[in-house]
Amino acid sequence: MEGLTEASLAAVVDLVAWPDGDARDPEATVVMVANAEGRCRLSPDGTEVLAGTDPVANQDPRAFLPYPLELADPSPPSSRNSYPEARRRLARVFADADRAPDLVVVHTPRHHWPEHGGHLGEHGSLDVVQSRAPLLVSGPGLEPRGVVPGWARLVDVAPTLAALAGVADEACVDGRGDRVDGRRCDLLVPAGTPPARWVIGLLWDGAHCGELLAMASAGELPAVARLLESGAALDGGALAEFPSVTLANHTSLLTGLGVHRHGILGNAYRERSQRRTVVTNTGSAWHRAAGWMRPAATTVFDIVARAEPGAVTACVNEAVDRGATTSTMQVIRASGGASGADGLTHLLPDPAGSPFLETRDVLADEYYAWCTRVDDVGLQQVLAAWADPRTAPRLTWWSATVTDAGHHAGGVRSPVARQSLREADRRLGALLAHLDALGVTEDVAVLLTADHGFETTDPGCRGDWGVALVDLPGATAHDVGPGFVYLDADRA
Repeated sequence: MEGLTEASLAAVVDLVAWPDGDARDPEATVVMVANAEGRCRLSPDGTEVLAGTDPVANQDPRAFLPYPLELADPSPPSSRNSYPEARRRLARVFADADRAPDLVVVHTPRHHWPEHGGHLGEHGSLDVVQSRAPLLVSGPGLEPRGVVPGWARLVDVAPTLAALAGVADEACVDGRGDRVDGRRCDLLVPAGTPPARWVIGLLWDGAHCGELLAMASAGELPAVARLLESGAALDGGALAEFPSVTLANHTSLLTGLGVHRHGILGNAYRERSQRRTVVTNTGSAWHRAAGWMRPAATTVFDIVARAEPGAVTACVNEAVDRGATTSTMQVIRASGGASGADGLTHLLPDPAGSPFLETRDVLADEYYAWCTRVDDVGLQQVLAAWADPRTAPRLTWWSATVTDAGHHAGGVRSPVARQSLREADRRLGALLAHLDALGVTEDVAVLLTADHGFETTDPGCRGDWGVALVDLPGATAHDVGPGFVYLDADRA
């Protein structure tokens, strides 16, 4: 902690956190948080400042709202930042004895780290903007209210999807029969809302909440604006679990569980009992993600099937497909190839031929080109599932990726990020037009969200905290992610 919070690393290390004592029960866990400016002790009873200033003094989940406030102070330092539910979110990471790191290191929003795979746009932090995903619900029985003040949590997505399908709140339980951590979002789906005949959930990976709503309001995202005409979105979006990275939050929002219960702590983590590092977010691993979930972790597909035996559910381009009747990952697993999706890339369409592509220059980015191909195929899969309303899935989930590529490539509000949002909106528009043609639009509830937010790094803000992890007396530090630090990492 002392090395990581040296003033020389303050530009790149936002926070360091570790549990104080027994961490098995996240509701009771005490968490220590430190940075170059101070140190505090977070307990269920409150915050005790131990030195300097409180590193997480501001925990307002609606900080930097309305959106012009974020525009005026992009990627702020910790003294002006907000860290919603800091103790709860950090404590959940430390609760998994086998997979939990000994301490976590959090980047500053401006830290640019291309040497370790960093981009102009980044996420993963505890702070509010990187943790804020959009949350919008539209459909029959809902009052059209547009953008409304409020916020929710990503763990609320699964119970909210279930509620739209008519599943009672108390039926949202895991494999042990325990209630999930999330709850139906009352602000968007009030009690007594009649169930929709069909439910469609959409995840636009990495879509920035404030920018998405601003562009919809300005007419740049007409399909999103159309959803808002028959529903509502929260200006404060939905708060991600920590770390605000992809697979941890895909799993949380589809299970309703915190990371401590579903077991997918991040895109990479150490599994002590197996003496191995698990890296989840690669083409060769993505289709196996559900296998890393804890056995008791059930998904919204399981919840709907329990409440409505025989209900058909579809999961498109999403790793967390446990319990789905049909899924893209089932097809990839059935292919038998060790390289998973990487071995099937040749089957994807030419991105240059995408009817949703705005400009071709973005295809120079290999990730953007791949996401374009995947999202075009994703739309094809959804339209095929919806070829006939008589056989359409009760619940359809579609995870799209090009928005993640656009925000990584240029950062928030960059031309490429905005282009990615417009292209995602065109695909959504194609789906809505298809539902119109089938004459079922009025019977379909749609939920749109993301897995995290984004902030823009500063290419001049460079540095590596690894220097503070060298030559630790009596311990070997294994920095996974990076940011999850395991001491004596080879110990079972």
